[in-house]
Formats: sequence, C-alpha cells, structure tokens
Amino acid sequence: MLYEELEPGINPLGRENKIIFATGPLTSYQVPGGGSIEICFKSPLTNGWGEARCGGNFGPDLKRAGYDYIIFEGKSPNPVYIYINDDKIEFKDASHLMGRMVSEKIKIIRKELNEGNISIMSIGVAGENLVKFATVMNEERAAGRWGGGAVMGSKNLIAVAVKGSGKQEAMGSDNFKEALKDIVKVLRNNETVKGFKEFGTIGDMPTVDTDGDWPTKNWQSNSWGKGQELFDHYDKNNYITNKMCYKGCPIACGRIVHVKEGKFQTPQHEGAEYESVSAFTAFVLNEDVDAAIHSSYLCNEFGIDTISTGAVIAFAMECYENKLLSTEQIACLDLSWGNAEVLPVLVEMISKREGLGNLLAEGVMRAAKQLGPEAEEYAIHCKGLEGPAHDPRSGKLLAITYGTANRGMCHIHPLEGMAYDSGKTDWGMMAYGVPDPNEIDRWDEKGKGAITKILQDGLILPDILGVCKFFMYAGLTLEHYAKILSALTGMSINGKELVKIGERVSNLQRLFNNREGIGRQEDLIPERVKQKPLFGFYQNEERCAIKDFESMLEEYYQARGWDPLTGIPKKEKLVELGLVLDE
Repeated sequence: MLYEELEPGINPLGRENKIIFATGPLTSYQVPGGGSIEICFKSPLTNGWGEARCGGNFGPDLKRAGYDYIIFEGKSPNPVYIYINDDKIEFKDASHLMGRMVSEKIKIIRKELNEGNISIMSIGVAGENLVKFATVMNEERAAGRWGGGAVMGSKNLIAVAVKGSGKQEAMGSDNFKEALKDIVKVLRNNETVKGFKEFGTIGDMPTVDTDGDWPTKNWQSNSWGKGQELFDHYDKNNYITNKMCYKGCPIACGRIVHVKEGKFQTPQHEGAEYESVSAFTAFVLNEDVDAAIHSSYLCNEFGIDTISTGAVIAFAMECYENKLLSTEQIACLDLSWGNAEVLPVLVEMISKREGLGNLLAEGVMRAAKQLGPEAEEYAIHCKGLEGPAHDPRSGKLLAITYGTANRGMCHIHPLEGMAYDSGKTDWGMMAYGVPDPNEIDRWDEKGKGAITKILQDGLILPDILGVCKFFMYAGLTLEHYAKILSALTGMSINGKELVKIGERVSNLQRLFNNREGIGRQEDLIPERVKQKPLFGFYQNEERCAIKDFESMLEEYYQARGWDPLTGIPKKEKLVELGLVLDE
C-alpha cells in the first residue's frame, strides 16, 4: 500500500506520508507469539522504508475489533487521539496531553474513556518535537528505531486506543487445535524458552562481551570485559520479576526492574532489555547500571529510541573528545567518556530539542554532516540508522546483513546474523538451503552473501505473519507457521511457499528504497566496523577484521538476482516473484 500510494520523494514528516498500523494473519492471543503490531511508514531518519514491530496487547485487540490494519493519512489541524471500540471510531481532543510523559498520557486517556480493558499506543514529547528517532509506545513497549513517533507527531496524532470484543474463528478448527498442540509441545521443554524466562534479553550481556559481539566506546572495540560485572549488579540490585508483553505469552522475556535509591532512583517499570542497557553502558563506557536503567526508562517516558539515543550520545562524546563541538553547543555539559550523570540530561535535551539535543535529535548521519567530514568517521550507521549492540566482527554474516538490510543497521529486522555465525542457530532454515552453521567458521567471508539472502527471506516471515521472532529461537520453524496459517485461514501453504513470500516482501521493500535513491552506494558498513578493535579481548585477532566486504556484497547480489552495478532487482526476478507482469 505504501509503495502504491506514496509518491517518491515525499517529505516523511509532511502530510503526504502515511503510517500504517498492521496486524498479521497470526496476530492473535491464541497463537504463541501472536502479540504483535507492525507500524510501517516512510522513515524520517533514513528517508527510506520504515517498519517497527511492537509486542503487547494492541495488535490482538485491534484484530478483535475487526481490523487487519489502519492507514493514517493527512494531518489533523489540532492534536487528537483516536478511540476504536469495535466498529465505533471517535476522534478526541488531545491538546491537554501535549508535553506529558507517555505514562501520564495513557493514564489520562484511560480515565477519560472510563475503560481499564483497552490497549493504547502513544507518542511522547520526542514525537511531538519530531525527533527523527521518536518511538510509538505500547505502554512500556516500543515500536522504535525508524521515527514512527515523529510521523505520528507530524500528523498531530498523539495516541490510538483500541477495544475489541470479537473473536477470531479458525477456518479449520480441528486442524488449528492440532497445530497449536504441536507448537506448545515444542515450546514446553525448550531450553531457550527457559533462558528467556529466567534471564530475558539482558542475560546475553556476559556472553556477547566474550564473543566479541558488544560494540564498545562508539564501536572502537567489540568487547569490554565488563559484561559479567554489569549483569551481576543488575541481577542483584535492579531485577524484580519477569513479565509477559501480551496476555498469555509462554516465553515472558520482559523484565520488571527499578533503581531503589540514589541519584538515579527509578520506579518499577518494564525495561532493562539487552539493547537498551548496552546503549547506555558499553556504547558510552558507563559502568553505572543504575544510570543506564534510569536513562532507558526516561527514553520510554519521552518516547525516544533507546538504541539511537545511546548511539548519538556516544557519537557526541567522541566529537567532544576531538574538539568538534563548539563551546556554545557544549554549554556546561561534561561529555567525557563514562560520565553517567550526563546521560539522563541528554535524553531530556534530545527529546525536547534543547541546546545540543537539537543537533543530536537529527541522528548521527545528519549531525555529522553539520559538524563536518571528520565527524563522519564517528557516525556509525547504515542508510542513516544507528548501529545496535551487535558487532559483525563476531561473525561476518552480520556485516552483509547490516549493509543490505532495507531498514538500515538493524540487528533483528530481518535477522540477527551473529546468531547464525557465532551462536550456531539455524532457525530451521537448513531445510531451505542454509548450510549447517556448525560447519561454518564465524570469521569466514566466502559464502556469507548467499546464506544471508536465504536467511533474510525466511526470517522476515515473523514480521509478515504478526508473531514474535523469539519463538523461532525457541524451536518453531516455518513449517509450524505454515501449518497453523493453513488451519486458521483455510489456505493450503507450506514453508517453501512462505520463504517465497518473504523473498517477494524483501524485494518490494528494496524497490521502495530504490525509488528514493537508495541503492548499491548505500549498501555498505562504516569503515570503523571493518577494522580490528583498538582494545579488548580481540585487539590482536586479525581474523575478526572484515577484509573483503565487496566480494560478500557481489555474492549477495548474484543470489538475489539484482543488478551488480545499481543494486536494483532485475526484471526477470520481479517477474518470477509476481511483482511485475511479463510483457
């Protein structure tokens, strides 16, 4: 719909952009992992394809209200929020919500609607101020990274509330129950499920550090040696219990945390995800976990992406170290590496576009262009999206994943490359031509381009189907999803056909980017990320340096059927996928 209805070259923050809240066919409380909503738009951060998934009750409740997706277009003359109650839709004044924290907005809306049992997605102050990486918050869960909150803010759309009373009926109810039974059996005793429940995503911190998968000091290294120590502090002082992000999730990887006392005192909330804590520790050399948890909490309250926020602060610290920021820009800020106290201050300044925060609110790519060529060396991004907390020097497949991903330098959309190379996870994709990861050296480069193509096409399916990707880590495969999809919809489909759907979606997103001028010249990774780390466990490990990215890219294009000079899908590939008619 976005490809067909958006004119190329539009301003992502103009009234002509559209934002779509989309469920998938498996978005359902009945389906394990079915608590998802995908938000799609042209990204103000990357100027290309923008898509953000969020866990929670909003997606299933929207489905129960009778909607597969909602398209928001144009612009309201005044701030509004929208209430969807089955087939009744109301536009309500939101002027009194402006400037308030996300949790305040949600409490006020709930009280006004006199409804406890509703799901609400809201933007925060960052979205109101059009911060390029503002999020859309589903309670304490974020649809983050690409600036969906800014797109909503540009439309004066402050929140969407939904209540659904309907029920999804499976076309083949007996087959549906049987498919669910098979899935539950797989999940019941799975070690990954147990790990998610016990440790959440932050439990990976010690391992990624030792594996060389932890970008540190704005990517000057891929390890720090502090992973176990920081996790132990969190586990002893901050963790309270685990939490489901939506009703009935069998994994329950969410964490309820707090900072009980001290200058970073923070109330109980859902947070302390691996990416968020890493962004406010390793990225900036901060050893104070309390400060990291407090800062990520503020990000959620202001409605701003935790990863990009930590990344722009790390960028600012390196610019400060190298005297690229003016006295006026710095004001009285101490941007020294490891300064915990400046982190929450900068979160607020970025969200409100105050002082230096106004520059950083543009993201590292645009900020670096304003500061000059030397600053561009410190701006770690692909296609304008800041780098997350996984490092391709831990496994080369992640390098080509970052370089070619339609959404930019993203660790999970459509796949976590390091999980294959270093983690030896295959997600059941060996059935579709992926080699056994146990037989692949993580530092090899040959063959990684072709493998990436298959994995991208398969691992994009959870986003399309409306399920959480973690369930494929827990033993579910595309064949499981094909079986449950067939039973639910009455279609007859198998895993191989799902992979073909994934390939079609990957190519259509690519075409969206191509017409926005994003092609081969943007399929790259920062030079710093290719180099041997300056310090840490892998300082003297020659093999972790990325030596021939271009060969991996050429191999990837060949596997994709894209023009090697432009990076545009060839006509015969589009005909094969049914994206154009053969003349």
